[in-house]
Amino acid sequence: MNRQDSMAQPHSAEPASRPALRRELRFMETASVSVGVMAPTLAMSVTGVAAAAALGRAAPLAFAVAALGVGLVAYGFVRLAGEFSHAGSVYAFVGNTLGPRPGFLAGWALLGTYLVFPPVSIMGVAIFGRALLSTTGLAHDADWYPLALAAWAVIWVLAARGVRPTTRSVLAFEVVSIMGVAISALTLAATAGFLAFAGFESAGSLGEESLVPRSMIPRAIVTAVVFGAVFYVACISVQTLGFGTDAAGVSGFRHSQAPLGELARRYVGTPLAALLDLGAMLSALGAGLGGVTVAARMMFAFGRDGLASRRLSGVSAATGVPRRALAAEMLIGLVLLTAFRLAGTSALNVFFYLATIGTLSLLVMYVLTNVAAVPPTRHLGRRSSVQLVAPSAGVLIAGFVLYHNIWPVPPAPYRFLPYLVLGWLLAGLALTVAIPGFAEKAAGGLERAAGLDPR
Repeated sequence: MNRQDSMAQPHSAEPASRPALRRELRFMETASVSVGVMAPTLAMSVTGVAAAAALGRAAPLAFAVAALGVGLVAYGFVRLAGEFSHAGSVYAFVGNTLGPRPGFLAGWALLGTYLVFPPVSIMGVAIFGRALLSTTGLAHDADWYPLALAAWAVIWVLAARGVRPTTRSVLAFEVVSIMGVAISALTLAATAGFLAFAGFESAGSLGEESLVPRSMIPRAIVTAVVFGAVFYVACISVQTLGFGTDAAGVSGFRHSQAPLGELARRYVGTPLAALLDLGAMLSALGAGLGGVTVAARMMFAFGRDGLASRRLSGVSAATGVPRRALAAEMLIGLVLLTAFRLAGTSALNVFFYLATIGTLSLLVMYVLTNVAAVPPTRHLGRRSSVQLVAPSAGVLIAGFVLYHNIWPVPPAPYRFLPYLVLGWLLAGLALTVAIPGFAEKAAGGLERAAGLDPR
């Protein structure tokens, strides 16, 4: 019996075999998803203007404090990922500690994020693609939709090739984009604060594809957070110095609409500005690729447990990819992009509308996951005060950031976006009641998935 056949055999007393993902990812491939979905080069290209507006030349302090906060939030994920490995990541993390319904709701919140984050990344490709065409003089004010469609198609093709090619592509895109800036001797800014780290938890979705998940995934999450902390603080520091620390420099930074391009043209010239646009495009492409990987695994997990259509649990014999779940994710993204294009929405507005929706849902999931990491359970036990204090602090930090994003009430249309997220979460809660035998299906699925864990 070959390895693929053996992986497809049931790990429980069920009469039918369960669909199985391939366990083949090494550490760097696992970590690349968390780093890639964070998209540090894209984040660096969006600016630290918000931090500069609040703190002036002390803007790097915002990212240092944010890194500490994210570290506390990440601790809950590290602790839970060291105990559970599952394609549904937080669905299993929370489900195995707080119960099937909270677990499903956490997974549903994460799915809500990764239904919209890949289109956000695709819009990043389109936005910086337009900037590249303009900078190089090839086209001015190009339509964003064809560029978005091209990025959408590339992401689907790469994601369908298999999880190892996918993770290697994510890593390659980010490495190339970072090197492009470093070679030019300018390392420039990160986006403001806590939300620049969004996506650090993505490696959790590879719990059934990493070779040693209980070791690799916690290390991957820590690596992403540490890398982000060092990278962002360094980038925002150099950007602050680039504009200058006097009053004129601080004012120029906080009022700049495109600080990266402005600094690039000031210190080097147009070629560097074009290089930065290309780097941001590659980073966005990698983030989109990582995002569809996470969403497809969550849909696969729900389908396998009978909480969604079981057709979503189909796995390609050739590539090991949950192809129907991937197709569903890609088609949802296409519908969103096309709807915004038909509505005549600008590229930047599409980016920020969807990013806001995804971020709010992600913060809800952060809160639930850290709540799950606080109480002692038969899995986690009570081993030290740190294991209680850190996730408790994570709950407070994620809760504060969530509160800060909805209050004071933002202007329209952003004031309505929290209600969309609330509607999505209520729909997930309703499913836990409407699905026949929900608790039994979810609990049984989580228990059977434990048989896939190599410990």
